[in-house]
Amino acid sequence: MLSNLRFYTQIVSTILAIVFVFMNFLGYWTADRFVQMIFFFGMIFAVFSVGIETEKN
Repeated sequence: MLSNLRFYTQIVSTILAIVFVFMNFLGYWTADRFVQMIFFFGMIFAVFSVGIETEKN
């Protein structure tokens, strides 16, 4: 049960990271370059993390 909760939490956080990055690209919110890079690399890391967890399951 706890493993499923962790997996679903990763999926939700990855989806939110993707939404934040694309909202920034579309101009709905703005940030300085450093924050944009942190969100972008965080999104990349989150996508790969969910992919690894999916392979484990």
